[in-house]
Amino acid sequence: MRKKILSAIVSSLLITSLCTSCVQKGDETGDDVNKGTKTEEKIKVGMVTDAGTIDDKSFNQGSWEGIRRYEDEKGTIESQYLKPNDVQETDYINAIDTLAETGSKIIVAPGFKLETAVNRSAEVHKDVSFILVDGLPHGGDQKFVNHDNVVSVFFNEHEAGFLVGLAAALSSKTGKLGFIGGMKIPPVEKFYYGYQAGVLYANKNLATKASITDAQYQGSFDNIPAGQTLAAGMYGKGIDIIFHAAGGVGNGVFNEAKARSEKGEKVWVIGVDSDQYDQGILKDGKIVVPQTQKEVDDFLK
Repeated sequence: MRKKILSAIVSSLLITSLCTSCVQKGDETGDDVNKGTKTEEKIKVGMVTDAGTIDDKSFNQGSWEGIRRYEDEKGTIESQYLKPNDVQETDYINAIDTLAETGSKIIVAPGFKLETAVNRSAEVHKDVSFILVDGLPHGGDQKFVNHDNVVSVFFNEHEAGFLVGLAAALSSKTGKLGFIGGMKIPPVEKFYYGYQAGVLYANKNLATKASITDAQYQGSFDNIPAGQTLAAGMYGKGIDIIFHAAGGVGNGVFNEAKARSEKGEKVWVIGVDSDQYDQGILKDGKIVVPQTQKEVDDFLK
């Protein structure tokens, strides 16, 4: 009973916002601009996606939903987004240029991949304000540049990861836990470090006997088949709960968990970044345990 109560408490805590600071100042297809509702005398807000799309059920989707929610609720902005043709710096720069040239006065850049593009664009478009999520502007040398028109936003991923570890340790039936990350970058590593600490805390203080028996970084945020392959390997070794911080790769984890659940296996996924509850619902139950949300959408709103 104690474990059930604690697990419920952790579940409610996991959906709290992780945003702690914004102190650093400093497309659907191709480069066609995709627009929200258009009204005169509104501030134009643009967003450039990274490797994902605005419906990736992760970081990009959360960012775009925050912008659109603000637009719907306040009615003072006009939103548009671009998905670059590719994921090279020049592609991001071209997308930013297009947004700026079509009137965007605020441009949201979600993800570290846009750091150098924002650094260059902030110099060129001094009349545009940039919001860089999970990144700092630099010229490719990691020497971060202070721009008056750039604000960087970071989150306490390790705190959410701790609660995930606690919930996973309390919920696991086999005591074997897994972790799948996207690229091995600080925000993803912070999720994992917190996850480890949460499991250790549960073992020490709540009489659980769980351990993370497999942890892997896939190397991208959009390779769905690779995510499913990694998940299959982990579930095949007796892991019953996987925490993913892998963007679109995590969709593959959900796919594998669903396939196994439909065959009667008891496996679960802990999602990240955006509300993935609906992804885990099956006809006879669900495969997700408590999830952690960065709530990028709430911050941007």
